[in-house]
Formats: sequence, structure tokens, C-alpha cells
Amino acid sequence: MTRLRGWLLVALALGGGAGSCSSDGGTGPVAGVLTVSLATPNPGADGAILFRVSGPQALTSVAAGAGLRVFAPPLSLSTRLAVTGTLTNGALVTIGVADTRSAGQYTATVQSVAAPDFQLRSLTGYSLTVSP
Repeated sequence: MTRLRGWLLVALALGGGAGSCSSDGGTGPVAGVLTVSLATPNPGADGAILFRVSGPQALTSVAAGAGLRVFAPPLSLSTRLAVTGTLTNGALVTIGVADTRSAGQYTATVQSVAAPDFQLRSLTGYSLTVSP
């Protein structure tokens, strides 16, 4: 009976700790994705955009929005991305980050935009936002 009681105490001790796997009280990093969205003065009339995404940690992944194609070098703290396709207002890419609670520290900056005929456009009126 004493042996059974010992095992019961061990099981309860292990079970009690299972609900809190983290010693930081739930304040540790929360990995996930953020969306980089475009505002363009020429919706549907742009064919490519080059931009830089920077943040406190290296990106963990990048995926193109619907109907678009993304080109990226190895991901880092500051990564240049090129997206091609018919660009409209809205989501360009989703980026994987190590901690979504740092979303406000990620920025995206337009570097160049081209029309479908490869002519560069003025950057006036273009902006990018990063959001959860």
C-alpha cells in the first residue's frame, strides 16, 4: 500500500506540472505569422515590388499572397523580398516570426515598384504595413 501511495504522489506531482510546461508563467515567445500588406495608388496595374522587412529577430519563413510569387535570399534580421504578379491593395506576403508579440517592431519599406512592362514607378503613394 505504501508503494501504491508513493506512485500516486509521483503521478500527481507530474500531472500538476503538466499544465504549466513553461517556467516563465506564459510570457515566453509566441511563434506565428504576420502579414505584410500593400497600399498602392495603382491597384491591379503594378507587376512587381521590391521591399525590405526588418525586425528584432530573423524571419523564420515567407509565403506569397494569393496569385503572387515571392523571391527571397536566406532570411535574416533585414531581408529584401521581391514579389511579382498583379499587385493590388492588401496582403503581399506572410512572414514567420519567432515572437508575434513583437509585431510592432517589424517594419517593411518599399524600395522599388515596376509596372507589368518593367517600367519603374515613382514610390509616391505606396506604403507597407506589418500586422498580426
